[in-house]
Amino acid sequence: MRIFAIMIKKNYRFNYLILIYLAGIVLFMLFRVAETMAYCAQTEGVDNFEGLYGHALWLGFRFDSAVSAYVLITPLVMMIIGEMARIRKRRYYAIIHYLTMVLYTVCFFACAADIPFFLYFSQRLDATVMTLGSSLPMVVDMIFSEPEYLFYLSIFVAVSIGWWFLGRLIYRKVLIRHLEEDSLNYGWSIPLAVMLLFGLFVGMRGHLSKERPLRPDHAVFCHNPFLNQIGLNPVFSFMKSAEAISKDKRNPLELIDIKTARQQFEMQQAWPMVEGDAVALPKGTNVVIVLMESISVERTCLGSNPEASLTPCLDSLMHQGITFTQGWSAGTQSYNGIYSTHYGHPTIFKRHSLHIDRDMVPRVCGLPQILQANGYSTAYFMPHKGLFDGMEKFFYSNGYDHVFEENSYPKSELVSTYGVPDHILFHHAIEYMNQESAKGPTYITVATCSNHPPLVLPKNIDFKPQAEDLKEQMVEYADWSIGQFMAEAAKQPWFSNTLFVFVADHGCNYKESSYDIHLPHVRIPISFYAPGRIEPKFISRQACQIDVPPTILGMLGIDYSNHMLGIDILKQQRRYSVLGTWETIGAADGELLYIYRKDGRSTLHRYMDGNPEDVSAQYPDRKADLERYIKGIVQLSYQMLQDGTTRCNK
Repeated sequence: MRIFAIMIKKNYRFNYLILIYLAGIVLFMLFRVAETMAYCAQTEGVDNFEGLYGHALWLGFRFDSAVSAYVLITPLVMMIIGEMARIRKRRYYAIIHYLTMVLYTVCFFACAADIPFFLYFSQRLDATVMTLGSSLPMVVDMIFSEPEYLFYLSIFVAVSIGWWFLGRLIYRKVLIRHLEEDSLNYGWSIPLAVMLLFGLFVGMRGHLSKERPLRPDHAVFCHNPFLNQIGLNPVFSFMKSAEAISKDKRNPLELIDIKTARQQFEMQQAWPMVEGDAVALPKGTNVVIVLMESISVERTCLGSNPEASLTPCLDSLMHQGITFTQGWSAGTQSYNGIYSTHYGHPTIFKRHSLHIDRDMVPRVCGLPQILQANGYSTAYFMPHKGLFDGMEKFFYSNGYDHVFEENSYPKSELVSTYGVPDHILFHHAIEYMNQESAKGPTYITVATCSNHPPLVLPKNIDFKPQAEDLKEQMVEYADWSIGQFMAEAAKQPWFSNTLFVFVADHGCNYKESSYDIHLPHVRIPISFYAPGRIEPKFISRQACQIDVPPTILGMLGIDYSNHMLGIDILKQQRRYSVLGTWETIGAADGELLYIYRKDGRSTLHRYMDGNPEDVSAQYPDRKADLERYIKGIVQLSYQMLQDGTTRCNK
């Protein structure tokens, strides 16, 4: 260290990069602490994290150093060239300075954006945000429309201003001040340059051992999923996920061999049959699916504290219909729920369901096409722009006669980035049902969105919130809108001849999680209601979004060529659920939760009692069964898409 200090004294210009590195590390760490505070405020998390938070910060330093090394490698090489060539022009070093400052500023933007991203999705910022590229104007508008997002944007602006002032001070006092001093001494400068290059190399790798370079899974060190993620730097997680996505697009999905995958599907078809729950509805019964934005079972009467329910209208409807208390969403993003609920296929691991790649819209034979082939008029109602997530293109390619989106409604009805509010959307859906149901059987999906940031509570309506928190008020408003919709629908001639299906696209992240798959984000209500034609009951068997289409078709008594991977849960018992996120897939059997991660790690948990411990060693056979099933179903779905056997004409 003494020799290093002497080298630094002999060449002041290298001090610039060292001080910039130290300042960058401090700011990275401050962002990490701010994210921790935001997480604890949202989830009422543990204060000291069982004394393990310090280790998470140490891991954070390693990841921050890795990002800093990537940022500083080019400026350092330019600095070394300047020293060796005796360049003393200010313009040259100004380029080094501005390049360094801009790169760090981009990193700080990622850190600021990561906070709301993590709070919503329970994962650090990754390349999945690139799937919103076609919806960039909506994303920008959403940032400037949501106060919480504006708060984090203001943090970024404040940090950036301070960063540029600090950088300017270091630049002028350390770099420019000694620029004219020709203190070059190759005896000191060359070894110092070598040491700095070696330091950046070690920073990029994260260690000196022969082990593979630093990877996201190196942040995993305990049972707490938050601590296992907070050490990551969002720039690092973004770069690594972008690299993985690029690799995944070039390489086929290989979770399990296709023969074993088909065997798992055959075993699913042989699952136990159940008696007494089947429902037979008259031919030509209308179908209305209400795809509810971000409604977790914990917000309803199905949650651990029913008295804290925010959804009295939905609760009442669930008590009048057939409701599954163990409902699961296919993923944590809306496109997961859209795809699985309507087409009976699971989310494809590390791939966007609505556009497997940018050049191919998946063709999947599901509920819309089957009903369309049986004389139904089909329509999808969304409140926002049809370009968002490529939805309009996907729906028109997969069985919908009409897609209603933002441009379909009067501009005076638009209230936010996500277009019209829920109660207005339902009003348009009723108008369409009044018109089309008079001609013949009609099927529509109404996808609500008011319960998604930016949160805008409509004015001049009869709704009176009971909660004080805006997020809870929006859940109450979404529920009130459903109540208004059903009250108005009950006045229409088609009401008594309609099957209503209430299912969330996914849950929400609002409390501390014990697992990498956040349970409140994937536990959802699934309920079927047909006025006067269904005996009300709560069923404790498991149900998944991929089961919704086969179950509806079974109730309607429609024969069809089955290209779906779900089951009719009123006639057959589901043994294993299907769930996941972009980076994980999982299955549950009513007691145990199996989670498989993109890095190949897998764990097993007793999720019903919230135990975070990995119990794989205690239940090796059950873990193996769960693993084969979820990998098999996902692999088979992927292969069917590749082979084209998901298409209706096959």
